Amino acid sequence: MAVLRDRPYVQFNFLVDLGDGNTEGPDAGFQEVSGIGMEVTVAEYRNGNERENSVRKITGLNKSTDVTLKRGVIGSLRLYNWLNEIRNGNQNAMRTVTIQLQNEDHTEVVQTWKLLRARIIKHTSGPMNAKGTDVAMEELVLAYERLEME
Repeated sequence: MAVLRDRPYVQFNFLVDLGDGNTEGPDAGFQEVSGIGMEVTVAEYRNGNERENSVRKITGLNKSTDVTLKRGVIGSLRLYNWLNEIRNGNQNAMRTVTIQLQNEDHTEVVQTWKLLRARIIKHTSGPMNAKGTDVAMEELVLAYERLEME
């Protein structure tokens, strides 16, 4: 599904599906998505009687970074309800969250990131400032077990 081209894509045309199939309307609208990533750890090993004076690198575990999503407060409780299911121990509350980057005219998805077995681990609202003119924001942090890219 990834579409290769010489000129990089811009970052401001993206869709977020929080695992419910919805990428339209205010509940699916986010201003920012950051921190998508993964790493594969390595374990170092060396026998004491090896002739070469260096360690071997053995492939270890896969780790996924936490993803942060930000948006303006819209008065919806859908994110809170999902978080409430997670904190009450519902093992079926984990979802596949999909982030899709679109081309400039929004006619084609050019790359997709799938966060498998994702769950909310942090939700923050605010700050609220009676003297400010900024939009009231909420921040959502997701932990997930595996990243797949298409």
